[in-house]
Amino acid sequence: MGVFVWEGKLANGTIKKGEIEAADKAAAGMILKRQRIVPTKIKAKSQEIVLFTKKIKTKEIVIFTRQFATMINAGLPLVQCLDILSSQQPNPSFKKVLSQIKQDVESGNTFADALAKHPKVFDSLYVNLVGAGEIGGVLDTVLNRLAVYMEKNENLKNKIKSAMTYPIIVLCVAFGVVAVLMIFVIPTFKDMFEQFGSSLPGPTQLVVNLSNLFRQFWWGMVGIIIALIVALKWIYRQKQGRYYFDKMFLRLPIFGDLLKKVAVAKFTRTLGTMISSGVPIMDGLEITSKTAGNVIVEDAIRSVRTSISEGKSMSEPLEQTGIFPGMVVQMIAVGEATGAMDQMLGKIADFYDEEVDVAVEALTSALEPMLMVFLGGIIGFVVVAMYLPIFQMASAV
Repeated sequence: MGVFVWEGKLANGTIKKGEIEAADKAAAGMILKRQRIVPTKIKAKSQEIVLFTKKIKTKEIVIFTRQFATMINAGLPLVQCLDILSSQQPNPSFKKVLSQIKQDVESGNTFADALAKHPKVFDSLYVNLVGAGEIGGVLDTVLNRLAVYMEKNENLKNKIKSAMTYPIIVLCVAFGVVAVLMIFVIPTFKDMFEQFGSSLPGPTQLVVNLSNLFRQFWWGMVGIIIALIVALKWIYRQKQGRYYFDKMFLRLPIFGDLLKKVAVAKFTRTLGTMISSGVPIMDGLEITSKTAGNVIVEDAIRSVRTSISEGKSMSEPLEQTGIFPGMVVQMIAVGEATGAMDQMLGKIADFYDEEVDVAVEALTSALEPMLMVFLGGIIGFVVVAMYLPIFQMASAV
């Protein structure tokens, strides 16, 4: 299978260019003719050595989804939509994926099956919604819902990132300032103190010893930090380790409350989108549990699914998990009774999106003074420790 650069005419005489994957030139020409394009030039594309693959961003998938929905709604054939979007795709990694999907669809696979071959780009939620849209004949509607869902889900992630950006920056600044003091400033004071010939105060001696340790064994400290990060990542990948950490995160003050609200918003948004798109609730809960992002929440959703399979309502097992607030449980119960579950889940998700905004502001407001006290305390201790011998000399004189 090779890539061919082509140029051809449409039925209205418009000149069009693009790229296509095919076994040979003849096969490429046949594919173009099936798309009602008269090829005037076909040649093999020169192969380029790619050292690094470019990451496919969520924003690029959202744009593709919206454009695809518009084209389907306008009545364009599925293969032609994929051909147009792949030829216009600036990201070479995404371009290759779309070309492979187009080829699979041409070979007789459904669009959902073709997407399922690229799980790193299109997750199980995306694939199942597209499958439901294909079966129900409402693919354009489902794709638009998917785009809206992905945009809101990405906004939710960005809110969490913004909440963590400030403390990370402050901690990095604190580490940098302390490193500069330990490596460059304290040794200067140390040389001056040695000329005094008297013993140093306890805090000053501690800082000097830490400076000597930092200067002589900085590589060991860096190694310890790297080893600690690697060890924590390894532990988190283990089932028991991840369960312990996820449980601890949910119990943290302020931050734990934020994570619960994010979990509720994500759960209701995902399940509501799937139900409104025609996915059965049992399949929706299974997929939603996989995208929860927290083992505790995932287990809670699975327990809800098990209870429903035994004939119980959805609201009862949700309340028993202890993760979902009473208001959420009551609104879902009303949605079950009225048959408007998808609409009720959407309203809950919108409400908790706003709650996440409030929680992020509260977290930032609480962390700011704490971090400033932490940073000021460390630097203040070092500065005072360095000037203690000078103060003693002044009092002795």
